Amino acid sequence: MFIDLPEKRYYSIGEVAKAFNVNTSLIRFWEKEFDVLKPKKNAKGNRKFTPEDITNLKLIYHLVKERGFTLDGAKTHLKEEKKQTLSNFDIISKLEGIKNQLIKLKEQL
Repeated sequence: MFIDLPEKRYYSIGEVAKAFNVNTSLIRFWEKEFDVLKPKKNAKGNRKFTPEDITNLKLIYHLVKERGFTLDGAKTHLKEEKKQTLSNFDIISKLEGIKNQLIKLKEQL
């Protein structure tokens, strides 16, 4: 899944949910379930996600929604094989980004 977010230091939960096409409640639920998600909270309690959080969310989304892992299976997979999974996921993400750019170029022709 290609996520099109602008380059920023922090993203609101609404921006993140819209980019992933999920409800904000799912993002909050995943935050409770997965230890790798640690968004910063301001004085009001609003969550601010960093680019690292977005990368972790992409990985969780890929495992749970695209590959069909259970939450426990995804947690185990992240703990045991995070480096390998992350490198494979980075390659896949870059290729999807290139594919989307090529499709946009094709449409412009």
